[in-house]
Amino acid sequence: MTDIEELLLSRIRDVADYPEPGVMFKDITPLLADPAAFTALTDALAEIATNAGATKIVGLEARGFILGAPVAVRAGLGFIPVRKAGKLPGATLRQAYDLEYGSAEIEVHAEDLVASDRVLIVDDVLATGGTAEAAIQLIQRAGAEIAGLAVLMELGFLAGRARLEPALGGAPLEALLQV
Repeated sequence: MTDIEELLLSRIRDVADYPEPGVMFKDITPLLADPAAFTALTDALAEIATNAGATKIVGLEARGFILGAPVAVRAGLGFIPVRKAGKLPGATLRQAYDLEYGSAEIEVHAEDLVASDRVLIVDDVLATGGTAEAAIQLIQRAGAEIAGLAVLMELGFLAGRARLEPALGGAPLEALLQV
């Protein structure tokens, strides 16, 4: 295990039975509260953005905003929020996706992405991959290219990577931690 992996893991708290019985929630708020750990995380994700040749960072609501915005600043890139449906004013592109019990929709401002953009998607956790897959579809519909997906942690037992690899079309999927 690398030093950064040890640092990040040491600042993630397990919360049993949240948000429902049987779920072990990975709480990243202690990591965000530690300036050294948050800086290390931001630097690692900004390096991924630079290596991927990204021109924009997309952060997925809501914790992807917390991670993606400082990564964009650190890498000198623009930041684009992908929000739940109905939260953005003006013209948007909308994408529906399935959840375990139902469906949801996400949106992006149509004018925020252009054909010359290479977009790195940033989020906190890769679980089943449904939201990330919908974001990939939105970005592609806007005409931009996917530079990759970067997450703090991947929950490997939920097989999100296998779901996303075809949608990523060879773009990298980087997880700093795998649990």
